[in-house]
Amino acid sequence: MRDFNKWLLTFTNFLRTYEYYVDFDKVYRNANKYKVELNILNSLIGSENIEKDFYNIIKKYPECLKAIPLLLAVRTIEIHAFDDNGDFIYSFDEVNQSPEQYMYFMKETGLFDLMENKITSNLFDYAIGVETGLDSNARKNRGGHIMEDLVEDFIIDAGFVKDKNYFKEIYAKNVEEKWDINLGSIVNKGKSSKRFDYVIKTDKNIYAIETNFYNSGGSKLNETARSYKNLALEAENIDGFKFVWITDGFGWKSARRNLQETFECMDLIFNINDLKNGKLKEVII
Repeated sequence: MRDFNKWLLTFTNFLRTYEYYVDFDKVYRNANKYKVELNILNSLIGSENIEKDFYNIIKKYPECLKAIPLLLAVRTIEIHAFDDNGDFIYSFDEVNQSPEQYMYFMKETGLFDLMENKITSNLFDYAIGVETGLDSNARKNRGGHIMEDLVEDFIIDAGFVKDKNYFKEIYAKNVEEKWDINLGSIVNKGKSSKRFDYVIKTDKNIYAIETNFYNSGGSKLNETARSYKNLALEAENIDGFKFVWITDGFGWKSARRNLQETFECMDLIFNINDLKNGKLKEVII
């Protein structure tokens, strides 16, 4: 019988590849969308009459407005702002305000100050910096994908072939249709949809696999542990169907109680260290 405390000690604290920190390809791609417009707006840097110069630019090159939201680290093409002078929605795709109102926006958001006082010397370079900052928000998703990719490597190493006897991101309803099995107890009799990260089909069983990695704690971990515990218990009543949970990460150190409850009632729960020691080859038959 496995010891939970010893098992927890084998957890991996961090799972970060070199590409985890910044996706520079995406950064450059997003900034390059507005390179021409940003270079036109560069003429405002150090301007001695920035309102007049900005007015002339948007009259002659109104498409330059499309680059403005990026300078404020905003993804949307519409920005809402209000003060004592009113409540406005500014469109930066289709002009919906007067040039004077757009000038007011530039002044009040601090963009005129940024350009006029040469706080930045090149708006395209500045945009690269903004995109780099925005991209850091995607690290959580990249961390999840790193875990999924790692697990897939172990599945392949165990001898399974994609779209032949293992399948990626497949819904429970598709599993039911493909192998004529009833998963109603798992998907609340069809009232909810469930997608598994991986499904492995052997001669004897169908193995549905969920993977995740948590760098930090939080209430979501407790809910995840409870949810997968219930799923594993329901799976025990389905002939030829097994639920496998592969999880890891430093975050579980602060949510160990719920994880332990799931561990004690679930045989097919593993971490990265288990995979390295060949657990997939051992249990999937």
